[in-house]
Amino acid sequence: MDVSVTLWVLTVVGLGALIAVDFFIGRKPHDVSIKEAGIWTIVWIVLAALFGVGLLLFSGGQPAGEFFAGYITEKSLSVDNLFVFVLIMAKFAVPTQYQQRVLLFGVLIALVLRTIFIAAGAAIIASFSWVFFIFGAFLIYTAWKLVQEARADEDDDDFEENRLLKAAEKRFGVADRYHGTKLWIRENGKRVMTPMLVVMLAIGTTDVLFALDSIPAIFGLTQDPYIVFTANAFALMGLRQLYFLIGGLLKKLVHLSYGLSIILGFIGVKLVLHALHEAGVNVPEISIPVSLGVICAVLIVTTITSLFASKKKAQAEAEAARRDSVDI
Repeated sequence: MDVSVTLWVLTVVGLGALIAVDFFIGRKPHDVSIKEAGIWTIVWIVLAALFGVGLLLFSGGQPAGEFFAGYITEKSLSVDNLFVFVLIMAKFAVPTQYQQRVLLFGVLIALVLRTIFIAAGAAIIASFSWVFFIFGAFLIYTAWKLVQEARADEDDDDFEENRLLKAAEKRFGVADRYHGTKLWIRENGKRVMTPMLVVMLAIGTTDVLFALDSIPAIFGLTQDPYIVFTANAFALMGLRQLYFLIGGLLKKLVHLSYGLSIILGFIGVKLVLHALHEAGVNVPEISIPVSLGVICAVLIVTTITSLFASKKKAQAEAEAARRDSVDI
């Protein structure tokens, strides 16, 4: 897809305007209701769909299919990220009225850092086609690791700060309490960070770790930097509202890791086949329509089986509690 500098500028300006509107709406700290989160989640999904339709009308089915496949993949991976965001919010005891502000800036940091990753990935791919072998192998390994973690059935009930975050806290110091939405304050004559800034950095920098799987995954669906960037942007920009909408449902998605492992493994195989094809080996390649169909099917089946398993577990726990009360 041939993207002019003008289109790049218009896209960035348009996304910036949407971010500004999002910030304006959420500028006043308040508890986000399910209704508010639901409305804005739908708005972001509709905007992404309209963008994809625009690609279909002006650039054809191939770019549009790549965008939708990339967007759905990134969105599903971002849902998994929400588990960690919940842990971060709990660790830093973020007041509920400030959580939307934390997520907004955290997602902005993540978007900037991911843009750097995307630019680097596009440059590497343009120079070294064999990098697809590495990306493919890494995704297959990540898929296997996800399955192992899911089978271990271990609950990560704590969040460990990364080195960058620890270094920042040590260098600047951190206030002992929140000061509204302020990011810096003066304490004993010294300028120190507030917990608000620390948790924003935690959200943003932690998301970079997730980008290590998601960026190779989307490059497995499209090598167009414009589509990679826009799919990531739309997936991330609706993440704040999604956090409040499905926060209580996250624990019910018990099979999500299995579904994501299938998707990442599938894209990993697709990348390896593409790399072999580029090297001159006569192997079949997986088309975008097939990729989109597999991704959607896996997510639908995973969601249905997760909700069924969660309901069955809840009924078993209720029955066990009833029996215990009778015995007493």
